[in-house]
Amino acid sequence: MQVAEIISSVVGVDVPIRVIAYDGSKAGPDSSEVALRIVSPRALARLATAPGTLGLARAYVAGEIEVDGEVYDVLDAMADITINNITRADQFRLAQRMLPIWLRHRQPPPELEYRPPGRLHSKARDKRAIAHHYDVSNTFYEWVLGPSMAYTCATYPTETATLEEAQAAKFELVAQKLALQPGMRLLDVGCGWGGMVMHAAAEHGVKALGVTLSRNQAEWAQAEIIRRGLGDLAEVRHLDYRDAPESQFDAISSIGLTEHIGKDQLPSYFRSLHARLKPGGRLLNHCITQPRTPLKKKLDPFISRYVFPDGQLEPIGLLVSEMNDAGFEIRHEENLREHYAKTLAAWGANLEDHWDEAVADVGIGRARVWRLYMAASRLGFERDNIQLHQVLGVKVADKGRSGFPLRGW
Repeated sequence: MQVAEIISSVVGVDVPIRVIAYDGSKAGPDSSEVALRIVSPRALARLATAPGTLGLARAYVAGEIEVDGEVYDVLDAMADITINNITRADQFRLAQRMLPIWLRHRQPPPELEYRPPGRLHSKARDKRAIAHHYDVSNTFYEWVLGPSMAYTCATYPTETATLEEAQAAKFELVAQKLALQPGMRLLDVGCGWGGMVMHAAAEHGVKALGVTLSRNQAEWAQAEIIRRGLGDLAEVRHLDYRDAPESQFDAISSIGLTEHIGKDQLPSYFRSLHARLKPGGRLLNHCITQPRTPLKKKLDPFISRYVFPDGQLEPIGLLVSEMNDAGFEIRHEENLREHYAKTLAAWGANLEDHWDEAVADVGIGRARVWRLYMAASRLGFERDNIQLHQVLGVKVADKGRSGFPLRGW
């Protein structure tokens, strides 16, 4: 069988993309504006051992597969016909045909593939997992995320709003839901580069503390806080959320942390946040979720090995139940998945605009990981394979008082 035919059997014979292989074979419609170019037999060796998204991702990260056109367009074309629709028997027959190629060209997984050692979601292992993704290069993140350095879903006030306008709108949305007022104390767990901490301090006069497991993030954020003259109100510490101060806060924001917690830790996570709030205090939990109860318990293998080691996504119903069981009254919930698709499109465009600098800074392999992961995640949000939810809860005061107005947040 020619190489292009083998690849077509993996990605789907009806997929409207061209396949061009190193042996001169071709498949797919000539009219397609996007193509997969198989430049090395090592790509087939990858597919022999991982006949699906992981094998294709390994080959792309290693430069054994190239894409003509936009990676997003290729993934979009492949989204409805994937290896997951091929039976186990067909996968086995495909692996058998590629066995001779595997024997001659087998390679270890690319070095960027990572599984942290230690007990799952122990403090030490969580620290390693976070460092793998976040302690890369602050300069790289500045190119991709833009001036806001916000690595979470933005909220677009209009279709034409810029990424920076949308990130500012997200922080203000959280502030409004939390009813932040001058003199309040805010704890932001998993604070990233401190965007919410600085917004709360600068725009609402709040005394804000952020904690993050990433040393790079903490150092960058603390330096930026000083540069902006917010040192009297804002602070970011390199700290596990479990070690955050236990003194009572008026409000807590958790923006993009729950994905790293793990299902078994959710009860203790929400209980610990509930304990740190004053009566009447509010929690805003913002995180990526599954659209429904998953049949498979793990993330896509590419995402789990290259992007977010140990990451776990849960359905929104479970998160709401866990918040309730920890003592929170749920006051508001909304799904922002379309906003995250737009956010990822903007990050992807930033990466392409700085591609040469990014490759020079973090290497071609890691740059390819990011290009692939952002395009795939954008598609996932667009097609409702993943969602982004904000849930607002309150620690009810005595006699059931919530402190909420009759209407509004």
